[in-house]
Amino acid sequence: MADIGAIQAERRSAAGKGAARALRRKGKVPGVVYGGDEDALAISLETARIALEHERGGFFSRLYDLDLDGSSLRVLAREVQLHPVTSAVLHVDFLRLTSDSEVNVDVPVEFLNEDMSPGVKRGGVLNIVRRTVELICQADSIPLAIEADIGELDIGDSVKISAINLPDGVRPGITDRDFTIATVAAPTVMVEEEEAEELEEG
Repeated sequence: MADIGAIQAERRSAAGKGAARALRRKGKVPGVVYGGDEDALAISLETARIALEHERGGFFSRLYDLDLDGSSLRVLAREVQLHPVTSAVLHVDFLRLTSDSEVNVDVPVEFLNEDMSPGVKRGGVLNIVRRTVELICQADSIPLAIEADIGELDIGDSVKISAINLPDGVRPGITDRDFTIATVAAPTVMVEEEEAEELEEG
């Protein structure tokens, strides 16, 4: 089930850099809502709230209901502009969603049973190739996370996207290959010993 948050927003009529700076001095962030076969909508949001949502992770895969002039507008964050020095949020773009909207989202991967992996028990190291995976699904079916079970991986083994149980109606954004999510790599000491043996044999 998709994670849905709520944010207060206001319409704004003034545009341009001067208007944006004036908003920021008032503790607000300019933003825009686009998509859904409707005109783009200029909005403003509380800086503190947007900063909190952005920093807590999952911002781009979490649905939001914008409370706008008493009506609710469901959206998905698509882009955030940050200050190059302070990393303060300067502008936010939201995608307007409809009941049948299909979206591409990056969803975090949770790695299970690392302590049960034979490779890890033998000193191997979990090498995470992808901490997030791009998925395509209906907007109201965005999973909070997907799970990768590495409990049976030995050194040299890997878990690929084909081994992940995705919810119904959810599919990978990359379809041209069975990409790797994580591997169990040999410990550095073991690699160095093998290289030394090869040199001696050579």
